[in-house]
Amino acid sequence: MIAAITTSARAAARTHLRRAQLSAVPARMTAVVRMPSAVRFASNHEYVQFDDATNVGTVGITDYAQKALGDVVFVELPQVDSEVTQADPIGAVESVKAASDIYAPVSGVVVEINEQLHDQANLLNKDSEGRGWLCKIKLSNPSEFEALLTDKAYKAHCDGESH
Repeated sequence: MIAAITTSARAAARTHLRRAQLSAVPARMTAVVRMPSAVRFASNHEYVQFDDATNVGTVGITDYAQKALGDVVFVELPQVDSEVTQADPIGAVESVKAASDIYAPVSGVVVEINEQLHDQANLLNKDSEGRGWLCKIKLSNPSEFEALLTDKAYKAHCDGESH
């Protein structure tokens, strides 16, 4: 019984402490919390992770694409500040098996490229949908993002290709 009272008193104290800590957080800091960005896919195996707060999409090739390519040995990336149009080539990936163009899944201006890929092209094989991203594009037409494939639709598309 004493252990139960002590445990319950500790739990109440922790709850009270958490509430006090949360109420001490300035209102401007709590406004920074956002939902995770959304991801959509192009039928030719590029993805866009879109952050609607900045209107910037992080572009890369999908895990499905990197597996199909095999060991990546070279990546050609677009130039920063270049304007890109949806479905136009923006770079290329070369592997020991093949070379493949990279197409812009959305239109906009390239605001950043993944410089690590110049020296570590194999990041595409290790983490294509994470550290192996290709470039970041400030979208000129966010509705293009909405028209891309959802995760479920992209998986169905890939299943159709593998048959």
